[in-house]
Amino acid sequence: MSNSKKRLADAAPEVKKKKRKTKFQQDDEALDMELGVNKLFTRMDNQLLADHLAQKLSRFGTDLSSVELSDLTVSANSIQDTTSWQEDRTLAKLPGFLEKFSDGEESLKEPPKKKGTPHTLIVAGAGLRAADIVRAVRKFSGKDNAVAKLFAKHMKVEEQVTFLKNRKSGIGVGTPARLIELIENGALSLGNLQRLVVDASHVDQKKRGVMDMKDTMMPLARFLTRPEFKERYGDEEKPLALLFY
Repeated sequence: MSNSKKRLADAAPEVKKKKRKTKFQQDDEALDMELGVNKLFTRMDNQLLADHLAQKLSRFGTDLSSVELSDLTVSANSIQDTTSWQEDRTLAKLPGFLEKFSDGEESLKEPPKKKGTPHTLIVAGAGLRAADIVRAVRKFSGKDNAVAKLFAKHMKVEEQVTFLKNRKSGIGVGTPARLIELIENGALSLGNLQRLVVDASHVDQKKRGVMDMKDTMMPLARFLTRPEFKERYGDEEKPLALLFY
């Protein structure tokens, strides 16, 4: 077993020595289907997360060359360790998580100076989930500071471009492909961005999270490794925090 796989296995719940359980059984034990979360992420530090991402890339990126896979790799130094947050990573707890890994509630409520320049982007795997996240973080919105809905579900990109041009939004919630489109057409500016938050712990009724399906994992990898982000991960002058919730 490679060191990365061994560390990921060690992060899973303890298993009885008498009967060795498979990797899939260990993964299942980490799932709390009542809460809809994969508790494994609570125990993953930045190195384990980087290893986990690399394993998922290898699994779903079989059509890519080694160079292309390398370009989509996120290093451990790019990821902020959030293992100090030991509460359940549910929607109800998300505001508290954001407050802990920022300058607090007031900073999250403060509207940006310019329109279309959020300080926080939360990335989800699907539009319905993104809509739930928008409702969960609405406490940080105000008269002059809306939470931007930046996902494809029932929303046209033209409507979102208009919204970003006319409203100040401190927090944007979206799916990778739509976020990329809004960045590339200039509607979504990254000049004020301080943190990227990946909705990693959530699992659906089929026990799948954002990194468990090719259709969501590969767009996520392409989003997180955009040059505008990679050059700022770990940058001391203008750092960009990459957080996995």
